Amino acid sequence: MHESGKPFTDPSGDRLRTWLGLGTEQFYDRDRIAIVPMAFCFPGYDNRGSDLPPPRRCAELWHERLLAELSDVRLTVLVGGHAQRWHLGTRLGVTQTVRAWRDYAPKVFPLPHPSWRNTNWLKKNPWFENELQPVLRARVKEVLDG
Repeated sequence: MHESGKPFTDPSGDRLRTWLGLGTEQFYDRDRIAIVPMAFCFPGYDNRGSDLPPPRRCAELWHERLLAELSDVRLTVLVGGHAQRWHLGTRLGVTQTVRAWRDYAPKVFPLPHPSWRNTNWLKKNPWFENELQPVLRARVKEVLDG
């Protein structure tokens, strides 16, 4: 991100675009897709090498104002637990929230973070690929074609 100036220009982004059924050009089309991070910077790593959580202050300061500027939002994809807790107000874990995706669809789809660190999660939860992803891809196509 720091080198490209764009979020998700890494293997996580490749995985996310696959989940959404989008090519790179479509994904970064600013006229059709808004990427709104929970933090507007990379918060760094903890002493174990894991990503630090996004600073809550960023969302408190910018999210409402930014989202108010977006018009005709037909689909929101919540990537990871921080986004899910903020936007859905849920205190459930990522697995429970993502498993309940039908409760939020077709307007909202909660997803795990596409990080390589979640590869084991994906293996343990084949329903994500088999059930959620096809519906998500169809919804993305419907929104972009409509």
